[in-house]
Amino acid sequence: MATVTLKDVAELAGVDVSTASRALSADKSSLVKRATRNRVLSAAEELGYRGNLQASALRRGRTATIGVIVADLSNPFIGPVLRGIANALGNRDLLPIMTETRDSSDELARICDKLLAQRVDGVITTAGRYRDRSLLKRVASEVPTVLAVRELPGSGIPAISHDDVAGGRLAAEHLLSLGHTRCAQLMGPEDIWSFEGRGQGFREAIAAAGATCIDITGAIRLPTVEAGLDLATELLDRSGRLPTAVFAHNDSMAIGAIGAFRERGLEVPADISVVGYNDVPLTDQLRPPLTTIRLPGYELGRLAAELVLTRIDGVESTAEKVVLAPELVVRQSTARPAADTVGHVDPN
Repeated sequence: MATVTLKDVAELAGVDVSTASRALSADKSSLVKRATRNRVLSAAEELGYRGNLQASALRRGRTATIGVIVADLSNPFIGPVLRGIANALGNRDLLPIMTETRDSSDELARICDKLLAQRVDGVITTAGRYRDRSLLKRVASEVPTVLAVRELPGSGIPAISHDDVAGGRLAAEHLLSLGHTRCAQLMGPEDIWSFEGRGQGFREAIAAAGATCIDITGAIRLPTVEAGLDLATELLDRSGRLPTAVFAHNDSMAIGAIGAFRERGLEVPADISVVGYNDVPLTDQLRPPLTTIRLPGYELGRLAAELVLTRIDGVESTAEKVVLAPELVVRQSTARPAADTVGHVDPN
């Protein structure tokens, strides 16, 4: 039996050899128009061409893989999210292909092109920033796509997220109930909706109570322990009265802030209270255990996987956007303010 060559496939599909090669390449198939690519894949399957072992699977329209894109694998919050996704996909015998962008838009674009070239059945991403809206809309036009944790308002892409505005409000209301009237918040990256929402909710609740809110911002790309340390140090280096409480936009930043306060001889919560966000694993084991806003990562990941599966199956879904409710978890990092707290912060 004669060996089927790429030239045979190209002739049957009515394209040149270079086009057939690109259509059958995992790295380059996205460069070929969908109709042409399908014609080449059909020809390859009909002739029994083995130059690309994925041809038959691709022709059937399924590869049993889902691209899962996260911003930062070192973020302890991501572990439960990935577990929820993996367990839900595993129940359908689908394999997640997990990748990390380090919150780089260029890396996100490169990863998306690679996943589309691999013909994944769907994409779940926790890495979307405002500037990535057009890129992710293009991806969503190619394969079922779901945003997890971070939504992109106005994008039309289905999302499983958290009520971050309500979460920020909960943090503020807790501190206000303890008697804090001068609070600061350490802001996460500005072009990510979840951090914008947390900041908005906290700021509005503090203002509604007639209290003072100090926003500490900086050129941070990732909401890490180091970012929290830097922002808390910036807060401490300002002149004036020190706020009696700080809301950090995630737990990693809160941990960094506690470290910065200790370096200056301030104890938490005796001198300054700290609230985090996410309730990542082991926050209850910190010294002191961290008061935080719980974001159910496992459940969020599971729901994101289920939503992308319904879209792959072509099932009409009424839940194009699911917003999970926040929960305040009170531990020992917050207390009533000391009457004589002083420091170095500009008065408002």
